[in-house]
Amino acid sequence: MVGAGILLGNVTGFFRVAVTAYLVGTHARADALAVAIGPIDTLNQAVINTMLVSLVPMLMLRPESDRAAIFARAGRAFTGILIGIGILVAILAPQIISLLGPGLDRDRHDEAVTLLRLLAPATVFGGGSAIFAALLYTGRRFVAPSLYQACLNGGTIVAALTLWKWLGLNSFAIGYVAGSCVQLFATWWLSRDLRKSDRSRAPIAWKQIFATPGLYLLYAAMISANIMATRAFATHAGTGMAAAFDYCLKCISVLVAYLLYPLANSLLPEIARLRGIGKMGQAYRLIDKSLALMGVLSVAACVVGVLLRTRAISLLFERGSFTGESTLLVSNVFLGFAPAIIGWSMLDLMSRCFFALDRPRLPVIASFLPVTVNLAIMLLLAHSHKPQFLAAGASAGVTVACAYLFFASGLNRKTAVTIDDEAARDFSLISSGTKTAR
Repeated sequence: MVGAGILLGNVTGFFRVAVTAYLVGTHARADALAVAIGPIDTLNQAVINTMLVSLVPMLMLRPESDRAAIFARAGRAFTGILIGIGILVAILAPQIISLLGPGLDRDRHDEAVTLLRLLAPATVFGGGSAIFAALLYTGRRFVAPSLYQACLNGGTIVAALTLWKWLGLNSFAIGYVAGSCVQLFATWWLSRDLRKSDRSRAPIAWKQIFATPGLYLLYAAMISANIMATRAFATHAGTGMAAAFDYCLKCISVLVAYLLYPLANSLLPEIARLRGIGKMGQAYRLIDKSLALMGVLSVAACVVGVLLRTRAISLLFERGSFTGESTLLVSNVFLGFAPAIIGWSMLDLMSRCFFALDRPRLPVIASFLPVTVNLAIMLLLAHSHKPQFLAAGASAGVTVACAYLFFASGLNRKTAVTIDDEAARDFSLISSGTKTAR
């Protein structure tokens, strides 16, 4: 079900990028759109993943009768935070654009600021839909949450095609926000019966609500910083480079999403359940099998992407304002970005699994490596504006982080399994002793 929803999201995503390519190509206005909508895309994905990775295990480890009460308390807290984030984005839009698009000229800078302010409510709506999606996942309802990207893309396409003549680039922002609003309504409506079963007032500490989300948000922010640093560097590399990077990012994101989300989103509740009953050895074996499958698929996707990149980009986007020169530029940028398919998908899968196991320390440490490695490589290549090298630092960063997390987790795994298995046996003995006494 998750795979089908992502497939629909990818199909609509192709049309969204095709519409963008047709209307703005890789010209200067495309850079403004990329610098404005890129951070919102990144922020929304970070917020949505934070809600799912933190709320799903939290709710799965509680009795069904307690979930609605815990969800209500956590939901109110996160809603207030999301509204605050949306307001901050709107207020600080000029500073954000100056930071993330330092190479934009004054007109494009002002255009990007307006777009970012129009896009700010999408974070509130997207994060709100993720809160309800977490509750739907605990009820094994996967359809509505998996349609987030399809709603987002559908709204953007419809608004861009119908309002472009009158609103120009602003039509993309209006459609984006409308799509996220539709997704919020869908998840709210479909989770209403799960929210009505509030028969308990089970207490839950604020630390439990915010600890894991805070750590995962730090992890997601550092992974996102790797992408944002490259996009900022691209605005100095020449006209159209930021847009070319954004087209590549969309292609890479589609591949990573289809590799990652069906596997990771269905694994989270299962791993949390196994942790809850003390079967850590079984949880790790499940993770190992998933990583092996992810490794094979991601390598295959990377090889196919490199071999077919020029032909695929030409077929998908080369029309209207997107010329043959644009195809060549995006194809060259893709060449340096392709290895990120492997590192990004493997790193994210391992990290989500460790958060579900309530072992966030290693993923958080690993998350600092991509942007660090990326910045070091960008400093070395500061005077080389060849498109092939634009995303080399981003690719190298996630690859190094993936390797670190893989080997570090292997060194700590045996001890972790032993401790958890002993705890599970002690719990079993205590429970059986209690029953005998009774």
